[in-house]
Amino acid sequence: MFNQILVPLDGSKLAEAALPAASIMALALKAHVNLLHVIEQDAPEEIHRDRHLTDSNEALNYLETTARQNFPPGVKVDWHVHTAKVTDVARSITEHSTSEGQAALIILTSHGNSGLHDLFMGNIAQQVASMGESPVLLIKPSGAPEIFQIKRILVPLDDKSIHDQAIPIAESLSKAFHAQLDLLCVIPTLGTLSGEQAAAGNFMPTTTTAYLDIVEETAREHFQSHLDEFSRKGLSASATIVRGDPAPMIAKTGEKIQADLIILGTHGRAGLNAFWNRSVAASVARMSEIPLLLIPLIE
Repeated sequence: MFNQILVPLDGSKLAEAALPAASIMALALKAHVNLLHVIEQDAPEEIHRDRHLTDSNEALNYLETTARQNFPPGVKVDWHVHTAKVTDVARSITEHSTSEGQAALIILTSHGNSGLHDLFMGNIAQQVASMGESPVLLIKPSGAPEIFQIKRILVPLDDKSIHDQAIPIAESLSKAFHAQLDLLCVIPTLGTLSGEQAAAGNFMPTTTTAYLDIVEETAREHFQSHLDEFSRKGLSASATIVRGDPAPMIAKTGEKIQADLIILGTHGRAGLNAFWNRSVAASVARMSEIPLLLIPLIE
């Protein structure tokens, strides 16, 4: 699953909030950790109210100290400073996440929570996630527990099998952390449909309602097949189907069951504007304090 974990750091306390999760994940998955600092062209003097590291030697010493202070002896940790100044930090992080054809898990903190588009445009974490090339674990420092743990994993799926690509990762994490898996499918209501489906619902409400009922029944059968497979593998799991607006229902369910992690599949290469304006994953990231693991889907 995740043999490599990449943790980009800029010297700020906010970015360092990703370290507890990286340490626990590395121990449980026996993964190799890489700490990364990217020298930014025309970098500001401060980042998140902390002094921004712009000197390569200082940054290297910082990463080495951080590695020794935050990871136990059993975890292999390397560190690297990208000294060539770059204008696109998010792209540089993504490029460093791929080694020998394998995409590392990138763990980043996300401070955007206002929902305002301009703030998300300026957030490196959201930019990396929007590229959809590597799995990304987003952690909000404001909601991060003192001790990172994974006891319950919420896995939202829809009626399209492409999202089942997140299932193997959910299974692996469930085994590694002995965690409960909670599958969730949110079926829209007439009032929460969008685009062409919303138009169809307005003109043909009876037909659309019948269609949504069929979708729910299909999802129920789909979930039962997953539950049967989980049972054969000795995994503890549940499945729930609800009606409503997907993103708010996912966030609400995560809080209700006290999930420690939400795993969502994302459609990559949609572009930053498309990703953050229309993506359910982006909306969940705005609404929930729960760590969010984004898995790029291969279509």
